[in-house]
Amino acid sequence: MNQEKQKKLVLVDGSSYLFRAFHGLPQLTSPSGHPTGAIYGVLNMLRKLVKDEQPDRVAVVFDAKGKTFRNDIYPEYKANRPPMPDELRVQIEPLHQIIETQGFPLISIEGVEADDVIGTMSRQAAEQGYRVLISTGDKDMAQLVNANVSLINTMNNHFMDEAGVVEKFQVRADQIIDYLALMGDSSDNIPGVPKVGPKTAAKWIAEYGSLQAIMDHAADFKGKIGEYLRESLSFLPMSYELATIKLDCDTGVSIDELQQQAGDPAALAAYYREFGFTRWYDEAADADNGAPANLPAAPQVDADYETVLDQKNFEQWLQRLRDCDSFAIDTETTSIDYMKAELVGISLCLEPGKACYIPLAHRYEGAPDQLDKAAVLDALKPILEDPGIGKIGQNIKYDAHIFIGEGIRLRGIAHDTMLESYVLNSTASRHNMDALAKYYLDRDTIHYEDIAGKGVKQKTFDQVELEQASDYAAEDADITLQLHHVLSEGLQQDEKLNRVYRDIEMPLVDVLLEVEQNGVLIDQQMLKKQGKEIDQKLGRIEQEIYQQAGEVFNLSSPKQIQAILFDKLELPVLRKTPKGQPSTAEDVLEELAADYEIPALILEHRSLNKLMSTYIDKLPQEINARTGRVHTSYQQAVASTGRLSSTSPNLQNIPVRTTEGRRIREAFVAAPGNRILALDYSQIELRIMAHLSADDSLLNAFARGLDVHRATAAEVFGADLEQVTADQRRAAKAINFGLIYGMSAFGLGKQLSIGRNEAQQYVDTYFERYPGVKRYMEETKQRARDQGYVETVFGRRLYLPDINARNANVRQYAERTAINAPMQGTAADIIKRAMISVQRWLDDSGDGCKMIMQVHDELVFEVADGNVERCRDNIAGLMTAAAELSVGLEVDAGTGANWNEAH
Repeated sequence: MNQEKQKKLVLVDGSSYLFRAFHGLPQLTSPSGHPTGAIYGVLNMLRKLVKDEQPDRVAVVFDAKGKTFRNDIYPEYKANRPPMPDELRVQIEPLHQIIETQGFPLISIEGVEADDVIGTMSRQAAEQGYRVLISTGDKDMAQLVNANVSLINTMNNHFMDEAGVVEKFQVRADQIIDYLALMGDSSDNIPGVPKVGPKTAAKWIAEYGSLQAIMDHAADFKGKIGEYLRESLSFLPMSYELATIKLDCDTGVSIDELQQQAGDPAALAAYYREFGFTRWYDEAADADNGAPANLPAAPQVDADYETVLDQKNFEQWLQRLRDCDSFAIDTETTSIDYMKAELVGISLCLEPGKACYIPLAHRYEGAPDQLDKAAVLDALKPILEDPGIGKIGQNIKYDAHIFIGEGIRLRGIAHDTMLESYVLNSTASRHNMDALAKYYLDRDTIHYEDIAGKGVKQKTFDQVELEQASDYAAEDADITLQLHHVLSEGLQQDEKLNRVYRDIEMPLVDVLLEVEQNGVLIDQQMLKKQGKEIDQKLGRIEQEIYQQAGEVFNLSSPKQIQAILFDKLELPVLRKTPKGQPSTAEDVLEELAADYEIPALILEHRSLNKLMSTYIDKLPQEINARTGRVHTSYQQAVASTGRLSSTSPNLQNIPVRTTEGRRIREAFVAAPGNRILALDYSQIELRIMAHLSADDSLLNAFARGLDVHRATAAEVFGADLEQVTADQRRAAKAINFGLIYGMSAFGLGKQLSIGRNEAQQYVDTYFERYPGVKRYMEETKQRARDQGYVETVFGRRLYLPDINARNANVRQYAERTAINAPMQGTAADIIKRAMISVQRWLDDSGDGCKMIMQVHDELVFEVADGNVERCRDNIAGLMTAAAELSVGLEVDAGTGANWNEAH
């Protein structure tokens, strides 16, 4: 039969690849800490396989739980295998769910192994005229190879047909079972002839033809190996039977049914987001919701790049820059740390396709002569500092930092393609140049790894040869300009989004640049002292845990904690893992801690350990040697709601609910002659909820200046304001904030340690007293379903690709996001607007005050002693004026020698 016209069936040995991916790939984890290496490995293999092979039919086959017919033949079959690691066990169920959500037929049959299912299906398909490709790493599968059945190992792309089997094993495919029986299999505990390995087995089979013939001539074999063979004769038939793949399983499905169905992009996007597979998340989200704007198709242009190595060429580019309205610019450096990076070169682009690279500090052996760095920067400085000439960049804040290091203040920052993309669609998880170029320009760019290598052998840019470096660098500037042309047109289509970009995100670049340059002063000695105290406390907690447990064990091992808590101490099992093991997740331990001391001690140990590793040990390492300060990096294009995030180091997640966490803030100090001033918005999201919902009771509570949680308690519990108890206020606070975040009655009950019915009564009563809030929530969800997004007060848009998902859990998560995002996003917009206003005032006032941190709803300053009150009053006024809502904004302010005192 002509193979080109044959239908193709691909059978994936999921069990084989599960173990190979787990042991062969890095131990990846999701943002929440869930192991994902095996999930990623198998899914990546499956994606590649289907893309390369384009099968007509496909199935993914896994081993079923429990014993198989082989255990009946030989009870010791696979008995020596160690138990599956917990880190792998917890990945199996979500992997199965994702594969099925992708639309793949997933098959697992009790009593037989994946090999037997694949063997049966390969035989059936071949008989029906299919060409069969089995994707596996299992050598046993070679026995299935014939004229219509081949193997492929997707992890190394090794293909094996009949000739390939002979080449690899030196025996034919129909002799593989004999070959396996002679050698045995230590991993499956199948006995073979001692000392017989692949070469001896292949030699014997070549001479005698089969296992049976070898057994018949066992008396002819000389020496010790002959004795081993004769001693093995009693069990070799059993080994042959164990190694034989069944070809007659009852699979319950026909080959023609093995079609990949349309997947559920919304559900897939939720899985990919949960497990941190950002590239796949983008694809799934795009497939479900499409592009947020009708952007123009980018014209294809030829690349015409040049390397500027002589003064005449440089002068020509200078003149072009002086004559233009705007240009794209990019810097190449030795580090991603803006405070440590050294400038290596500059790339420029004035029109699509035409760009240059000006190398300044390539230092590898044989590097050509380059223009004098100081002279080039001196010539460029008037242009770079001219606010009348627009500069366009991709994450241009970083480039501005680099120029500050060279004594140049980049002015006229006009556009940032990263921020243009972010405002257009903040839900997309990546806004880097490579991703944007592929998505908007359909262009595969040169990746840094392509020219500099990977891992420990990766070169810094000054060591990259100029021929490669120049194309890479010039392309950066060119792509930036091309992206701007496409993205800016998308923004022009929506005035609301354009205002967010023009009035909030772009002006904020200069503000964040200033805050990052200012840095924050850290008292190392104070951290060192705290570290010693926490270390001693950790030791005491460990000893107490060991004493209560009656033995020493690894506090970092979930498996060992599980054995102590549930096997030895017999604590109640509140929840199980997907594979039926007692869960030791943090929320489970928190629930147990209410009644048992040892889970509470374990949680405290974890918390203190995290403080030590994340802050006390790490913060001193982040202090810049030149400035003596810590300089974080604020990311504008990460959180989909518009919130800023802080990295390298993260200064926004220092815990404040524990004494030790608050004490870390004591190490954030003011320089001599200065004070720390901290101002934060009071209950800003509840105020935004009052504005958005227009609920009369909520508006009235704020208008009267009431304690809104006490007012809510009075409404929900039917009490006078003066009679509200502390517990009632606490419950009302949980309700107020819980409903903003879409908390269910179950979640509220858990938080307040009350029954679900009682919690539901609280929720029902709340909505009776605040009907405007209920109306807002329902209208917001419906609006999100209709248009696919929600907006902040200022027009920032959050797309919700999962809002109409078929999967109820996925859809409900999107609905909760729809309710919360306008509030959290509006709060983010407000503090960004405040930062812009405050920085303008600081630039004009010269009052010895500088902004040093932003922590969500809080701004932190370092102020000269004599100016604290004036700065506090002016900044508080600017913050309250950052938005006009139906209820006024309020700001709490505090000062002190350190951040904790001021907070």
